[in-house]
Amino acid sequence: MSLDTNKISAINTFFKIEDLEGRTVVRVTKDPMVIAVDEPTFAKIAGRGFLNGTIQAQVKSKLLMDAPDYARGFIGIAFRINPDNSEFECIYIRPTNGRAEDQNRRNASTQYFSYPEFKYDRLRKEAPGRYESYTDMGLDEWIDMRIEVHADQAKLFLHGNARPSLVVNDLKHGGGTAGGIGLWVDIGTDGLFADVKVNYS
Repeated sequence: MSLDTNKISAINTFFKIEDLEGRTVVRVTKDPMVIAVDEPTFAKIAGRGFLNGTIQAQVKSKLLMDAPDYARGFIGIAFRINPDNSEFECIYIRPTNGRAEDQNRRNASTQYFSYPEFKYDRLRKEAPGRYESYTDMGLDEWIDMRIEVHADQAKLFLHGNARPSLVVNDLKHGGGTAGGIGLWVDIGTDGLFADVKVNYS
């Protein structure tokens, strides 16, 4: 997918396209005025509505200088975003958790949430462990993310692995409405996205 500034909208974020390490990347940071977490904070890609298929990207995150203590390098992909950005699904990773000494943090290396009703804290409270999982990862390293979506199921594959790191069998908005795709970050993250590819099925 060829990305340029005419095809991307900043939704509660700031972004720029730049050349880095021999590749074209989209750098995304969250608008600091948005205090809440698990919000529509993404660079939204213009194009055909996505219902089923595969979204793939190379992602890398660093912590900003002013990142709060609870920042984890949050970075991921939002999908099936409705036109006014008030509903969407999202899968993201927390790279600092992947190699933490605290096992509870390690178990929360990946995350699914559904905006606006099912953010991570509600899902964690109502269904502990069902919407997050462990995978080895770290800050400031390129991570291959692939999300396969079909109907009300989504699977996250990391590092090119053949088996998923996270399986979500009940996407909260159901499986019948197509929408946009967004390069998503949360507080404290300097997020890089490269080699974004979308396949429709």
